[in-house]
Amino acid sequence: MGEVINLKAARKARARAEKASAAAQNRAESGQSKADKERDRIEAERRRRTLDQHRRDPDEDEPA
Repeated sequence: MGEVINLKAARKARARAEKASAAAQNRAESGQSKADKERDRIEAERRRRTLDQHRRDPDEDEPA
């Protein structure tokens, strides 16, 4: 005799596996990798910091 399984849980597990497989395929076809996203985020932060360092303080422009 075979092992007793919960059919509802088995269906849900199969559906989750199919969704994960489809998502992985979509990421491979059209998305960026996690490393690419992280690289872009770091580069944007670096550009923002550089721009902020060159910003003039409005209080310095006013004559005393």
